[in-house]
Amino acid sequence: MKILTVVSHPRVHSLTFSVAARFTQGLNDAGHETEMLDLHRSGFDPILWEADEPDWSSESKIYSPEVEAEIERMKKHDALAYIFPIWWYNLPAMLKGYIDRVWNNGFAYGSNKLHHKKVLWLGLAAAPKEHFEKRQYDKMLSQQLNIGMAHYCGITNSKVEILYDTLDSRPEIFERLLTQAYHFGLNYDHDSKSAT
Repeated sequence: MKILTVVSHPRVHSLTFSVAARFTQGLNDAGHETEMLDLHRSGFDPILWEADEPDWSSESKIYSPEVEAEIERMKKHDALAYIFPIWWYNLPAMLKGYIDRVWNNGFAYGSNKLHHKKVLWLGLAAAPKEHFEKRQYDKMLSQQLNIGMAHYCGITNSKVEILYDTLDSRPEIFERLLTQAYHFGLNYDHDSKSAT
């Protein structure tokens, strides 16, 4: 498969980017092709301006050149992966802005749906798993991303995976997180979960 891997983190020397590197290594070792999109260094503007605000009154959908280019990029891939830190139990603003602008009416929903076979949401959480489970933040995030976004846009095979304890500086924790990321890439098309 051709998989678009979108990474959102302001620092390139971050655990998020280390996770992305190991994830894409797993994809490559499994025989997939991948393109990595670094939202920050690409210069992507996450702010939704008038040109990209959905026009519900028109059948023809023409968006800004930046968004049209990202739509074309998405069309070239069979599947998607998003790698990001979980901030305030949600997507970072940069990634949310990308979704707001690019997963747009007439392309991702409305008269058309996304054609992608699968989407993986790989979030990095500073807190331990027990903290997320106690208040069901993990379920909240899964409901929002799998059902509210992916399924709404036609991707029924959507999965949220969370890497916990990312601020733990012990080398064995760091290596465990990177190994998990590698296996998510290696088993990308074998580890499936329906969003419905």
